[in-house]
Amino acid sequence: MPPAPISPFAVDLADPVQVEHATEALAQALQKTAVARDQRGGHARTERELIRDSGLLNLTTPRAHGGWGHSWQFFSRGLRRLAQADSALAHLYAFHHLQVATVLLYGEPEQHEFFLRPTVRERLFWGNALNPNDKRALAQAEGTGFVVNGPKSYCSGSVGSDRLSFSAWHEPTQSLLIAALPSRSPGISIQGDWDAFGQRQTDSGTVQFDQVRVQAHEVLVRPGTVLQPRATLRSQIAQLILVNLYVGIAQGALAHGLRYTRDSSRPFFASGVARAVDDPYIQHRYGELSVLVRPAEVLADLAARRLDEALALGADVTAADRGKVAVAVAEAKAVAHRAAIEVSSQVFELTGAGATASRLGLDRFWRNARVHTLHDPLDYKLRDLGRHALLGRYPEPTAYS
Repeated sequence: MPPAPISPFAVDLADPVQVEHATEALAQALQKTAVARDQRGGHARTERELIRDSGLLNLTTPRAHGGWGHSWQFFSRGLRRLAQADSALAHLYAFHHLQVATVLLYGEPEQHEFFLRPTVRERLFWGNALNPNDKRALAQAEGTGFVVNGPKSYCSGSVGSDRLSFSAWHEPTQSLLIAALPSRSPGISIQGDWDAFGQRQTDSGTVQFDQVRVQAHEVLVRPGTVLQPRATLRSQIAQLILVNLYVGIAQGALAHGLRYTRDSSRPFFASGVARAVDDPYIQHRYGELSVLVRPAEVLADLAARRLDEALALGADVTAADRGKVAVAVAEAKAVAHRAAIEVSSQVFELTGAGATASRLGLDRFWRNARVHTLHDPLDYKLRDLGRHALLGRYPEPTAYS
């Protein structure tokens, strides 16, 4: 029998064991409806409430602001478990934590308390409208604040969110304003228009800003600001989240494939064996898939540890410290990307035509991997790694590297 859902107020989630129990309970709850919801798409209101009720939204919020203060390495392992069950809802969960990190890395100490204390107390769910490549939303100065107009696309977690972090292009400085507001602020409208063949319930709609006023205390990064190395770790947290979602997809595809092969696959007539699990070619190929997944797990943990070490330095993070994190994350992402795509595709060669039945939903792993790994080009990660190997250059700090 699966563990009962855990109320966020019933246990002390400072205890890693209790966090693991809460994560497992949530993963099993999401797994029950994952196939049907993937096929349906749209907004998973009930499942978002399960995430909220788990207490896990407060996992990476510092204890000083009411959260549990866990490391990114610990968080990442739990994220992979959720992604095995449902990578779309795991994406929503992880991007909430990314917005918490956005406040911590970009905001001032008084903003940390202003934004994060209510997040914990009111169990708020954050969404994202920070897509830096979409510069259609424009910010104009007004007094000490700004007015924002225009749309933002690929806004993961925006539908159904309570708070949004967002960016808007500031023409005079040719740079971004980054701020945070309640999702229901006057002038903000959120459209559930995400329509991809994978990651179908990430609530990645379009956010429209119409004369939205942003007060000074809601601004996290003013246009023209040069970010310090520690603040630029925000992009590494975002990339690490993608790494662990990819690893979780690969793990989930492999686990479901193994289960189907054990329980349902029939041996090929020429194999000379009575069970598919005894076919040496099937054994060989599952071995190959396993050695795609395992290095991805190891590199994901290594990258998270590098991130935690850099964050522990506080304001003393140097460009070199940041560069080492970026290299570790790029390595992990390259391997995790390939593991997710290859395992989720090749597993069908080992399970057979019966495994393509729509009721099983095994195709969702490949569709989710294929859509999600298009977030930013792998080739540029490999280029960065090649530059580092050849020239000793660290990846240039951007929103993606």
